Amino acid sequence: MAASRSAFAALLRAWRDRLSPADAGFTVTGGRRAPGLRREELAQLAGLSVDYVLRLEQGRATSPSAQVVGALARALQLSRAERDQLYRSARLLPPQDGTVSTHVPAGIQRLAARLNDVPVGVFTADWTLVWWNTTWSALHGDPAVMPAAERNLARALFGNGAAHASMLPVRSERGPDAFEASIVADLKDAVSRYPADPGLDRLVKELRETSDVFARHWTTQSVSAPHTTDRKTIRHPEIGDILLDCDVLVVPGADLRMVTYTAATGSDDAGKLGLLRVTGGRRTASALH
Repeated sequence: MAASRSAFAALLRAWRDRLSPADAGFTVTGGRRAPGLRREELAQLAGLSVDYVLRLEQGRATSPSAQVVGALARALQLSRAERDQLYRSARLLPPQDGTVSTHVPAGIQRLAARLNDVPVGVFTADWTLVWWNTTWSALHGDPAVMPAAERNLARALFGNGAAHASMLPVRSERGPDAFEASIVADLKDAVSRYPADPGLDRLVKELRETSDVFARHWTTQSVSAPHTTDRKTIRHPEIGDILLDCDVLVVPGADLRMVTYTAATGSDDAGKLGLLRVTGGRRTASALH
């Protein structure tokens, strides 16, 4: 057990030292003693406390969960092989084929980090949010304050937990029915492609049992289009209504969706988005979409 903790801690330190802060979306300034990420930067990216990351690197935290290891693997921009090595060093089984992948390729993270002028969130096939930039947090609230299981758009729309309670009021130009139906259609497609994924199965069963709206969309015979693009008015608690183009970009080969929000240059809504970037949104509650 001690050897396993030592291996996990050594990998964590080595891969933190390897990752350029610029590639992780941080502004590089003078006075850095090492080229890699600071411990507090890794903690921020992974949604963990600095103290917990320190204990992991010192081998004093002995049993990180699969969710924690997955978050660290994404934050460190590991390859699939490296991710699996990190899981095994934590005495955990790596994610299996045939389940919804939470792996975000390093290139996608570097691309998204360079788009910090606009809110960017990366979602898995079951609409779980696994990566976001600071402008996303300014618009929607910081997802890191929410339990990982609640960082799911379907739970935000149809659930009765923290995700739903913190979701900002949103009006879709396609109407609420079309937006909701498209998310359910995406989940039905995910179920057809990942029939053995236990987390996806639990999500669908939970929402079918607790949400009449979700159950109605799930059982409807009509075919709904997937969620791809929209114009949405988001009511932010600090700046009021902001109308944005919402685009969903599919990542080939990774089964991920990169969601972006933009506004026309010079418009009032672009000004509001710029204000959010400067102020950080001044909001602590979390919302997903």
